[in-house]
Amino acid sequence: MNTLEVQQVTKTFKLSKKQQKLERTNATQKIACNQLSFTAYPGEIYGLLGPNGAGKTTALRMISTLIKPDSGDVFVGDSSVVKEATEVRGKIGFLTSELKLEDHFTPNYLFTYFSRLHGVEDEVSDKRKNEMFTRFGIDEFMEVKVGELSTGMKQKLSIAISLVHDPDFIIFDEPTNGLDVLTARVVTDYLLELKEKGKTVILSTHILSVVEKLCDRVGIIINGKMKITDTLDAIKSAYPDKSLEDIFFDFVAEEALEGGMEQ
Repeated sequence: MNTLEVQQVTKTFKLSKKQQKLERTNATQKIACNQLSFTAYPGEIYGLLGPNGAGKTTALRMISTLIKPDSGDVFVGDSSVVKEATEVRGKIGFLTSELKLEDHFTPNYLFTYFSRLHGVEDEVSDKRKNEMFTRFGIDEFMEVKVGELSTGMKQKLSIAISLVHDPDFIIFDEPTNGLDVLTARVVTDYLLELKEKGKTVILSTHILSVVEKLCDRVGIIINGKMKITDTLDAIKSAYPDKSLEDIFFDFVAEEALEGGMEQ
């Protein structure tokens, strides 16, 4: 079963003097994720919701094998990110703002290049390229250098490239950040299509409207700690007189009162 399980993962980073100043703290370390656990299921979108600096990106980077947890583990299907990182990389598609496409290459070249890196046969790659480029409107720009593309077109190309190998597990970190309304709609509609295909999708965002529109399950993470994780319907039912926005800010305020958030 294509279930993704995050099991009690913890990750701590050392803080430089500059980072201490930015974080407004005298602490020399920061616990980015603190015994974080949640489960994402096939045919669903799991929304990881939290303010900036909550630990969302760190969690996704551990899931994607870019960094190792200090403790705990993540199982992508039956593969451990700690012990079987190579197997995990073949199963996931990871979209992050840190993915920078080379300006002097074209979409056509990059899609083929990354397909071959993943061992996708050229015939299969060409068919998939045609489908995705048509779907995202990239086909008209397939021979235009990346440096000459708009921000929205670059984002759509990044999505296509992250999915060249048709992975079962899709991990998107803030996929609609900086996009205009029309391009953002194209991206969110495509996430729903991936869900309908039975993919296991994790979406990290701080945009509550996106969570309410797309997500079946939600986890609210603040200061590296999971405050609540359940189906969106169950969370709303537990707080019947409150919107998701109210619930979210209640957890933020609770964490601040406990001294967990810097003022």
